[in-house]
Amino acid sequence: MRLVTFTDGMGARVGALDSSGAVRDITAVDSSLPRDMLGLIASGRMPAIGDAPVVPEARLLAPIPRTPKNVFCVGKNYHEHAKEFAGSGFDGGAKDVVPPFPVVFSKPHTSIIATGEPILGHLDPTGGLDYEGELGVVIGKGGRGIAKADSLKHVFGYTIINDVTARHLQKRHSQWVLGKGLDSFCPMGPAILTADEVPDPAKLTLTTWVNGEQRQHASVSDLIFDIPTLIEAISAGITLEPGDVIATGTPVGVGIGFSPPRFLASGDVVRIEVPGIGMLENRVA
Repeated sequence: MRLVTFTDGMGARVGALDSSGAVRDITAVDSSLPRDMLGLIASGRMPAIGDAPVVPEARLLAPIPRTPKNVFCVGKNYHEHAKEFAGSGFDGGAKDVVPPFPVVFSKPHTSIIATGEPILGHLDPTGGLDYEGELGVVIGKGGRGIAKADSLKHVFGYTIINDVTARHLQKRHSQWVLGKGLDSFCPMGPAILTADEVPDPAKLTLTTWVNGEQRQHASVSDLIFDIPTLIEAISAGITLEPGDVIATGTPVGVGIGFSPPRFLASGDVVRIEVPGIGMLENRVA
């Protein structure tokens, strides 16, 4: 099932996308369901579309407009992108092209926007705006010290993330929060594909286009540190909560990988697709 958060002038609530892409109001047929995504995830309930009515004026919000904590992000987690980043001059002199352990940073919830909302490019005064298409993992059952063997039991579903980055700020400050955590720099959506629909997340693929030109295409199986490893590493000392999101890293093909770099400009459109989840599309304002 593809679950969404939407609004239609009657308040934000959870819904589901049917096979045609229409939004159906699942709370209209079961008033006991939580109306927000975090509440639904924490409840452990899996709704059914059934006779849920179509909402013709629905506008999609980010599936989780405000995560319990900052969005967890993983850097340099595809082999070819790790090489690309190391050779770009923006890596801050890191010694290891391929990191020996997951590189984890975070983006604040104020960076989260929905598909269709503008990326506020003017917040990067340095002119180094870049895109990073990524698969996002949504935690269902929380916990600390989650073992790899049990990790996928803690996954509620999967979404798409654009880890928008101000490259010069990223390099200038060494730590990545200021380069990656600006308002609107975490487009998310359009939906959460529930884990029961994804027996093996490694078989998912991700493709990114900029103004219709394909820039990235990879299989999730190419991750250096796979999803179970990431969940184990993050939860070792940080309690994961229902609705926490982990962005798993971006493949080769980002703007700084070109010579010269191909940074985003006002009016550019970034579209990211993971079959089964849908398309996340945002224009640079």
